[in-house]
Amino acid sequence: MSDKQFPGEFEQMVLLAILRLNDGAYAVPVREEIEERAGRAVARGALYTTLERLEAKGYLASRMSDPTPERGGRSRRYFEVTAQGVQSLQHAQEAMASLRQGLESVLGKSS
Repeated sequence: MSDKQFPGEFEQMVLLAILRLNDGAYAVPVREEIEERAGRAVARGALYTTLERLEAKGYLASRMSDPTPERGGRSRRYFEVTAQGVQSLQHAQEAMASLRQGLESVLGKSS
């Protein structure tokens, strides 16, 4: 048995969205990226809970921005995927590829 940790489906979506957004990854665009690319509605609470959980696991690091310039502007919390987070995604993809192997006639070909 392996001691590898595999992120869940939604956790993987969040990590991938953050990787896509690069330096612009804070909660609002992460949510929009998942909704647009995956066609999945994302509740704000679920996203914030997942971001906190991924950071606690060491898959994400975050930093606070300076407040936005408009009056009453707020700071944004920006996220980046850590090396451990990338590795967890790789392990999850490898596991899924291994499980799919030989099932092409049922599932169709992967792209």
